[in-house]
Amino acid sequence: MPEPGAVGSWTPAGETPPRPSEDAIIGACATVYDPEIPVNIYELGLIYAIEIGDDARVKVEMTLTAPGCPSAQELPVQVREAVLALPGVADCDVDVVWDPPWHPGRMSDDARLSLNMF
Repeated sequence: MPEPGAVGSWTPAGETPPRPSEDAIIGACATVYDPEIPVNIYELGLIYAIEIGDDARVKVEMTLTAPGCPSAQELPVQVREAVLALPGVADCDVDVVWDPPWHPGRMSDDARLSLNMF
């Protein structure tokens, strides 16, 4: 059985796309890479929260590896663009937060393996 909202609906104006799933949004975030680290930002643990509203508006809370990160301006824009490219997403807001601060313990095992941090 499809997850709730995974099926579009028909209206007199035409078929509406299905509501985006959290997995689809995670997949979109995983297409964004920190230019200094060869691992996607989801596996790095930079995505803190994803909220999908009933109106298909998405909010992503993310952080950066450090406040002085040279990619501070471009990474949130890339996340927003990746999420907006998904069918059914009405809008996307990306907020950069600093609390809690990022630390290497937030990385996935795959990211640690890629960076030889075991």
